[in-house]
Amino acid sequence: MSTETPNSVEETPASESTSSRRRVRTKPVSIDSLFKAIIKSYDMPSRQDIEKLSAQIDRLEKLIRQTSGRGYVATAGKEKGDRSEMTASGTVLKVIKNSRNGADFAKIQAKTGFEDKKLRNIIFRLNKIGRIKRKTRGVYIAA
Repeated sequence: MSTETPNSVEETPASESTSSRRRVRTKPVSIDSLFKAIIKSYDMPSRQDIEKLSAQIDRLEKLIRQTSGRGYVATAGKEKGDRSEMTASGTVLKVIKNSRNGADFAKIQAKTGFEDKKLRNIIFRLNKIGRIKRKTRGVYIAA
């Protein structure tokens, strides 16, 4: 009863259909281009970006050193360790060393002209590093 018609469609097994199809070849993706795409998509800085930022930071630090009074800018005729001005700690230490029986807080403050808070911090720091000792309360001697 079954008759075949000339226009009937023959079904092919699945294995035959995939092998008979033409595969479209794509270019292989290189690892470098993959990394570049990831870096671009996540907006990560590249090596060149970091080098540019580092150069800008160096220029800014150089400018700050030149304009600020605390920067160590080399000048002609002065050596690296030579300082013409004495530090606040050096001034306090000099006052304490020049007194024979030790210097009390009021004497140090009168000779240096420093405010209470600044003078207390300097004395604490000098005592901590061992440059001065406390003879009695409020009286300091050079170590």
